[in-house]
Amino acid sequence: MHDFFAVILTTDFAYSVLRVTTPILFAALGALISNRAGIVNIGLEGIMLTSALMGVLISAYTGSAWVGLLGAALGGVLMAGMLAFFTLQFKTHLILGGIAINAFAAGGTIFVLYMLTGDKGTSSSLSSKVLPSIDIPLIKDIPVLGPIISGHHVLTYMSIIAAIVVYYMLKRTPLGLQIRAVGENIHAAESVGIKVKKVQYIALLLSGLFASLGGAYMSMGYLSLFTRNMTAGRGWIALAAESMGRSTAVGTTVTSFLFGFAQALSNALQLLKIPAELISTVPYVATVLGLVFYSISVSRKANKLMNKPK
Repeated sequence: MHDFFAVILTTDFAYSVLRVTTPILFAALGALISNRAGIVNIGLEGIMLTSALMGVLISAYTGSAWVGLLGAALGGVLMAGMLAFFTLQFKTHLILGGIAINAFAAGGTIFVLYMLTGDKGTSSSLSSKVLPSIDIPLIKDIPVLGPIISGHHVLTYMSIIAAIVVYYMLKRTPLGLQIRAVGENIHAAESVGIKVKKVQYIALLLSGLFASLGGAYMSMGYLSLFTRNMTAGRGWIALAAESMGRSTAVGTTVTSFLFGFAQALSNALQLLKIPAELISTVPYVATVLGLVFYSISVSRKANKLMNKPK
C-alpha cells in the first residue's frame, strides 16, 4: 500500500493525468455536441483512428507538424461528414452507421499504412513530426504546481480551452441554442424555423473536428508515430464520459478527467509488481463501473418522479 501511494502522490502522476485525459476530453466534447443535437456519434473511435494516421502521413510528407494537424482535422471532419451524409440524408441507422465508420477506419488505416510504407503495424519508417510542448512562463518555476501544469503538449492546453469554448457555445451562442433545441424537441425546433438537418450536420462535423484533435494527439503528442488500433477504446470511453457527465460541458469535462485518472493509474501501476494483464483492464473496468453507477442514479431519479404525488 505504501508503494501504491508513493506512485500516485507525486507531481509526475498528476502530470500524467492531464496528459492521458487529453484525447478522452477532446472526443467526449465531440460526443457532447452531437448528442445535444439528438445524434449519438458512435463513430468517434474510427474518426480518432483516421485522424491519427492522417496527422502522421501528412506531417511526414510535408515536413510540418502544423500541416499534419490540419490534415488530421480534415480527415476527422471528412469521416464525420460521411456519417452525417448517410445517417441524415439516407436515413441509415445511427448505430449501424457509427459501427461502419469504426470498422472502415480499423481496416482502412492498416491498408493505407501498408500501401504507403509496406508495414502493417507502425509508421516507424516515416519521419513524421510531433507538435511542440509549451513551458508556461512564471508558472513553470512554481514548486509542485509548475511541474504539474507546465510543459504539456500544445493540444493538452487546447483541450482545456476547447472545454471552455464548448460550454460558452452551448450556453451563449445562437448555434448552441439551436443545437440544444433540436436535441430536446425536433418538432418544436422546426416550428420556430430552425433548419434541423442543417444544425445536425454542423453538430456532427464539429463532433468530428474535436474527435480528430484527440486522434492527432495520439500520434503527434502522446506518441510520435501511428500504431495499429492505437486509440484502444478511447472513443468508447469518451461516450461513457459524456453520458456520465449528463450531457453538460462541465460534467463531461469532470468525468473525462476521472477516466483520465484511471488511465494514468493503469500506467503508474506498471511500476509495481502487478500482472500486466490485470493492469491493462483498469481503464475499462472504471468505465463499466462508472456506467453502472450512472444507470443506478438515473433509475432512482426516474422512480422518484414516477412515485411523486401529483
